[in-house]
Amino acid sequence: MTDILPMEPCSICTEPVERHTESYCNACGRLFHLNQREDLPGKDCGSVSLSETHLALVFMCSACGESAESPVSPALEAVLDLSEAALAAGMSERELAEAAAAGRVSHRRTAGGSLLFEREAVEALLRARGPA
Repeated sequence: MTDILPMEPCSICTEPVERHTESYCNACGRLFHLNQREDLPGKDCGSVSLSETHLALVFMCSACGESAESPVSPALEAVLDLSEAALAAGMSERELAEAAAAGRVSHRRTAGGSLLFEREAVEALLRARGPA
C-alpha cells in the first residue's frame, strides 16, 4: 500500500498537498493539487493540458487558469525565434544571425543558444535595409 504523506500547503486551497497530488504551475510556479493517480483519493486545484506548440504537458493552477484570457499573450507573439524572424525579414537565417552578431538588429540569446528577436526590431532592420 502507498503511503500518503502530507507536504506543503496548496497555493489555491491551503490544504496539505500529498505526493500523488503534487503539481507546480507553469505560469506562476506555485504548488497546487492535481491528482495524478486513479487508485488514490485526491482533489484538483488546477489542470493539465497538452501544448500542441511545444508538444509538452502544461500544468496550470486554477488561479492562473481563470486569469488566462487568451492562450498566447500579445507580448509572446511579439517575440520571434531565428527562423520566424528570418522569414519575416526575407533573409536567410545565416544573414540574420550575422546582422545580430554585427549589432545591426537587437536580439537576445537564450541559455540554450537560440537567438530571439522582437518583431519591432526585425521591422526596423527591414526599414534600414530598404528593398532587397
